[in-house]
Amino acid sequence: MKEKKQNILIIGAGLCGSLLALRLGQRGYNVTVYEKRPDLRKVDISAGRSINLAFSDRGNKGMKLVGLEEEVKKLCIPMNGRMIHDKEGNTFMSNYSGRDCEYINSISREDLNSLLLTEAEKHENVKIHFNKGCKRVDFENTTAEFKDYVDNSVFIEDADVIIATDGAGSALRKSYYLGKKFLFSFSQDYLTHGYKELSILPTEDGGYKTFKNALHIWPRGDFMIIALPNLDGSFTVTLFLSYDDGKYNFNNLTTPEIVTEFFQKEFPDALEIMPNLVNDFFENPTAPLGTIKCSPWHYKGNTLLMGDSAHAIVPFYGQGMNASFEDVVEFDAVLDEGHDNWEAIFKAYEKRRKKDTDAIADLAIDNFHEMKDHVGQAIFQEKRKIEMALEKEFPEDYSSKYSLVTFNEVIGYREAMLRGRAQDKAILNMLSDGEISTALDLTDKNVLKEILGKVKKQTEAILEDDRIAGLY
Repeated sequence: MKEKKQNILIIGAGLCGSLLALRLGQRGYNVTVYEKRPDLRKVDISAGRSINLAFSDRGNKGMKLVGLEEEVKKLCIPMNGRMIHDKEGNTFMSNYSGRDCEYINSISREDLNSLLLTEAEKHENVKIHFNKGCKRVDFENTTAEFKDYVDNSVFIEDADVIIATDGAGSALRKSYYLGKKFLFSFSQDYLTHGYKELSILPTEDGGYKTFKNALHIWPRGDFMIIALPNLDGSFTVTLFLSYDDGKYNFNNLTTPEIVTEFFQKEFPDALEIMPNLVNDFFENPTAPLGTIKCSPWHYKGNTLLMGDSAHAIVPFYGQGMNASFEDVVEFDAVLDEGHDNWEAIFKAYEKRRKKDTDAIADLAIDNFHEMKDHVGQAIFQEKRKIEMALEKEFPEDYSSKYSLVTFNEVIGYREAMLRGRAQDKAILNMLSDGEISTALDLTDKNVLKEILGKVKKQTEAILEDDRIAGLY
């Protein structure tokens, strides 16, 4: 297929859309991007939305693809593990991996998006327009209707192909659903919890008020707060809390007094460094948390959903952005396969990708429960100690579920999920049965070798049961 003669319309200039525009521009396509929001390089549009994200190996594949790996590194703050805070203010550091080279990074959404937009616009064949929101897509005729939010005019754009990267509220996905021109499956599942962005401001001299190189978690069973560092010395804090359940919930935290009481009781050490809590709480919106799955992602050879438009997930594995960047990498690989037309490209892409995006959606729900509750439990902490020891002593032979998902980018999310869950089950079962224990000398290589053998044997037995049951 001759790439340079193809005109591609991208709806949405967020992280996925800007990376896709850059890569397609590099390949020689004529690319036009329309974004409903103002240009974030000129206007602050965060408005309580997550301003920093967890960037890891799968996302970095996208940066390598477009030649921006070194530039993006400058925007990153390494986070080596989770810093767990209990009610008494005690902390416990749980590394993400026993391998020193494996860590995640806190990165500014705005800075990363700005970099991608600027790089995309360096290509003459890429044009990006802001303040123009898509209202609907005629997927049969490959046209899209837009509204200009500056002058309120309405206009139609056409292209050879339309790719929607316009997030969970995708206009193209809505057009698929409402059009009823083909069999389209769609599910949207919300958690009973929502989230609110708060902040820990830097010290007067621009320093950090708590440990910089960690993702901080205050797990409280049914709710939690987390904090990620920013380059300016601040932390972005996110409260995850039920709308209705429990003594404290978003529906009854209605006054400064009850908000302060809630934090004094549940997060006293955080409150000490958050004098701005009340202002943040009532100025920033409360937002829902949901998962979107749908199929097919494409209509014939005309239109395609990508990123959150196709598979929005909750944020608890830190993989939403990374998965969307990996979408672009996988799509680019399909373009290299030499298919004759767009329909063949779209079919091959979805067949390769959907099983993995379904898996990371399920894993993100799992990690929600792990972060708000399990990380504070003794048996979970024992499991992590054993896994860290195994990864450190046998870096080529063992990877935890978290490492498989986050750092082992050469395997898909689904394979990482199935093997990781089996390993978790094996270790927890053996801890409960007393077959392995952290009371053993985990610095003794022979002891660890014996534990590794038991974990591998039990993991393979569980995987075999899963295969027989048709789960693998």
